[in-house]
Amino acid sequence: QDWSSQFFIPLFFFPGSSGDIILTQSPGAQSVVLGQTVSISCKTSCNLGGYLSWYLQKDGESPKLLISSASSRQSGIPGRFSGSGSGTAFTLTISGVQAEDGGVYYCQQHNSFPLTQ
Repeated sequence: QDWSSQFFIPLFFFPGSSGDIILTQSPGAQSVVLGQTVSISCKTSCNLGGYLSWYLQKDGESPKLLISSASSRQSGIPGRFSGSGSGTAFTLTISGVQAEDGGVYYCQQHNSFPLTQ
């Protein structure tokens, strides 16, 4: 099985105290064909405005920041990665998936403490 072309998109729940912001990602996992366009959704339990980031973590590596403030692509991140959304609904889109894009993707809110993923 070619793991390099598979995506593992975890579903994170951090209920914690009643004041914590809960983020829910979907789909939970996805196998894709190289060159395909993939969208990952992140729904939040309260309005974040645009205070949401997207990360990619590859096996054995630290998480890498892809997108901050919902849609701001970081320096050095390929243009095929884009972020959109505001409020409680956000999307990461990869247009034309490459083999090196495989890994764990997750969203993180930076609207309030504690920061949750």
